[in-house]
Amino acid sequence: MLIAGVLLWTLAHFFKRLLPGPRAALGNAGKGLVAVAVLASVLLMIFGYRSAEGEFLYALPFNVWYLNNIAMIFAIFLMDAGRAKGMVRTKIRHPMLTGVIIWAAAHLLVNGDTPSLILFGGLGLWAIAEILVINRAEGPWTPPEAGRWSSDLKVLGIACVIYAVVVGIHHWLGYPVFVLV
Repeated sequence: MLIAGVLLWTLAHFFKRLLPGPRAALGNAGKGLVAVAVLASVLLMIFGYRSAEGEFLYALPFNVWYLNNIAMIFAIFLMDAGRAKGMVRTKIRHPMLTGVIIWAAAHLLVNGDTPSLILFGGLGLWAIAEILVINRAEGPWTPPEAGRWSSDLKVLGIACVIYAVVVGIHHWLGYPVFVLV
């Protein structure tokens, strides 16, 4: 289920770029099809990850949990920074996908089991591949007009609130975020 979810996520996101003709032929119905595929992939990944059993491959020292928590705030921030009329979007071509890569790497720091490697490693590789495909299709990047740092600070504040909610959800699901050593 977990592997199927990661594959379905990847295929749904690449559909428009890899098969533009068939995607265009679907018109607006194609958006719905992709949305359903993405939703199905998320459900497969959630249930697949929660039910997966696998080998424990590595364990990094507990101090990486602090690095994970800091990285997660930046990952959440970057996932929305591209839409803000701030400065960050003028420095990073793909802030949302970069946020996904940081999210995946942060989770791999603290989860050394096979299901985590499949889920977080798979989605991290998808984000890298997505960046490469977009860059190849669109060519050189012209950064957007610079905005104000205050816009980025608002997004950072929102990211901190979202982070607190995510921490609460992780705690509720039984995945502790803060480990005191």
